[in-house]
Parts: sequence; structure tokens; C-alpha cells
Amino acid sequence: MQNGSKPTVYLIDASIYIFRAWFSVPDSMRGENGQPVNAIYGFGRFLTEFAERSQAAHVGIAFDENLTQSFRNDIYPQYKMNRELPPEDLKNQFKYCKRMAQAAGFHCIGHDRYEADDLIATWSAAMRSHGYRNAIVSGDKDLAQLLHGDDFWWDFARNIQLNSAGVVDKFGVPPHLIQDYLGLCGDAVDNIPGVPGIGPKTATALLNEFGSVEDLYDNLDAVGGLSIRGAKTLSAKLSAHKDQAMMSKLLATVAYDAPIDTTPDTLLRRSAEINSLQEIGHIMGGRGEGLFSRLVESSNRVRQSTP
Repeated sequence: MQNGSKPTVYLIDASIYIFRAWFSVPDSMRGENGQPVNAIYGFGRFLTEFAERSQAAHVGIAFDENLTQSFRNDIYPQYKMNRELPPEDLKNQFKYCKRMAQAAGFHCIGHDRYEADDLIATWSAAMRSHGYRNAIVSGDKDLAQLLHGDDFWWDFARNIQLNSAGVVDKFGVPPHLIQDYLGLCGDAVDNIPGVPGIGPKTATALLNEFGSVEDLYDNLDAVGGLSIRGAKTLSAKLSAHKDQAMMSKLLATVAYDAPIDTTPDTLLRRSAEINSLQEIGHIMGGRGEGLFSRLVESSNRVRQSTP
């Protein structure tokens, strides 16, 4: 999505693309120590294609340091506890994916208490205040709540880009109500319970009628008169699970206060470190030379075109 008036910062949710690489590249690809390197190679391919297609000068890549624990587990211990832990063969590759991205000149961060979503949210608010528009590079619908103005959400793997109007078309609610939507219908992927008996269509209808979850609860008496399926029983369901709905919204709401450096210069792409990339190639059993050459070329082009 082109915009000539503002510079664009690209904020990448790394874990999604590492997992995608793990599942799409055969684990028969082994490195110099005999261990699988498929996720490293696949993530390197993603970084290369992203760098060439975006020609981005400002990029932040957020990694999940802990895939099962964050401050949200203090609120709801079962949060994300339905997920299987990644296999050891994948866990061992995460650190090399981060090292490779850093060697390619990208600024990378992680935090043991804040999720990647929160790091991206904190970056996005800060960069917006500095006059940048945000490109949220992720396939996670949760991050659509970050869009303001001319920001856009980019599912890179499927090459789908959505602005705020596109979020409404896809999810039925505007970006600022995504967390309310998830608060009502829940999110099975993250084990957010929502309100039993309320699915996506009902959640969308309620939010389009009343606005936020808080406004909905302020007008419970009016719910029974709506022309939606099961309207007469909705008030009772909502009333019985009010605390759970509020908690679910809180779990789905990104945090904008992660303790990270948000100055724009930290996200400016650096020159690639050729020796470090070659070390990653050695770990991958001599693979990746073509990808690394392209990463070096893309970083050089960015550095030459950046004042």
C-alpha cells in the first residue's frame, strides 16, 4: 500500500514466520551438527523476500522469548496453555533465526514478560508519534487492533494487505474493536474463553449495535429486542459471564508500555554483517549463500538510499 506523505516502518511478528518455515520446509534439511535447520533456512528465505519486496529502511522484528508465559498468565493462568510446546528441534533454531536477522541488519528484540504483539504495539504507538505509518507484518488477526489512519496489516505469506476499511470487511468490526470482538467470542488459538454461546457473527452484530464491550453491558436490557438469532437469551448469557468477558477483552488487548527503546533510529536498517551471515551458513551445513548475498545487497541498497 503506497503512501507518499509518510515514511513507513515495518514491524514484524517473527514467530509466525519461523513456525511457517518449520512446517513448510522438510526437517530432513540438516546442518553441520546433524540437527534440523529447516526453520532457519525458511525464515532466511522470508527475510530475503521481505527485504526485496518492501525495500524497507525502518524495520523492527519482535520475537517471543517465552512461548507459554507472559504477564497475561498472571491474569489468567490458562492463557495459551492449550498449545503444545514446540519440539526441541524447533526450539533450538529460534536463537539462530534471531541471530540471522540481526546479522542481516535488522533490529530485533524480545522480552520474557511481554509478548511480541506488545513489543510491536509499543513500537507502533511511538513511531506514529514520530510521523511514521505502521505496516504490521503478521498473519495474526489480534494485531489488526493496532491500525490507525493509513497504517496497514500485511499477511506476507498470503500477500494480503488490509487497511482499516479492509479489517472491517474481513472481521466485521473496525480495528479498535478487535479486542472487544475477541472478548465476546473468544480465541481458541490463545485459549481466551470469551462468552459461552457467542460466536463471531453474534459478537459482530452486538458490537456494531452497541460499540465496545463496556457499552454493551451498559445496555443489556436492549439486547433482547435485537433482530439477531437467539437475542432473547443473550442478556442472560452475557450477564452470567460478565467478568469472563471483561477478562477476555483484557487478555486480547495489546500492551503499549513494554520497556523497550522506541527511538526511530534504532529501527533503521544497518549494513549486513557478512561474516556473521557466513557463520549461520556454516551452521546450516553450507546452505544459504544465495539468500545471504541477496540480504547483503538489499541492506546496501537501503543504506545508499537513506540520508
